Amino acid sequence: MSIELTMLALSVGLLFVLVMIQSIAGTQAQGIEKMAGNRDSLGAPSAWQARTKRIVDNHREGLIMFAPLALIAADAGISNTLTVWGAQLFFYSRVAHAVVYLAGLPWIRPLFWTIGIVGTVMMFLALFGVGA
Repeated sequence: MSIELTMLALSVGLLFVLVMIQSIAGTQAQGIEKMAGNRDSLGAPSAWQARTKRIVDNHREGLIMFAPLALIAADAGISNTLTVWGAQLFFYSRVAHAVVYLAGLPWIRPLFWTIGIVGTVMMFLALFGVGA
């Protein structure tokens, strides 16, 4: 498997881990009975529960942009320095972003988000032969 597809698979794995953390946060904040029910009468989320939802949503948004690019590159047989670095920047910055976001650390989180976007842009540009 290519590095680009490996980074995509790991990014999906990261989403799974984040969803599990979100599930635990929801159960802690709302109780297992409410979370196992239809969820029509959930209380306001705790700060932790809300943060876990935001990180899952944020990572999902990043994957929506990155995944098609990685799959297109694989299908087109495009793998070069730009795609490899772009994919690695995306994945590793998303791990750092998640850790920093979950820890509630301000200011540094946007830096890791930006690095992930740069990796995604690198993948996009590589598909069109820019900078390869």
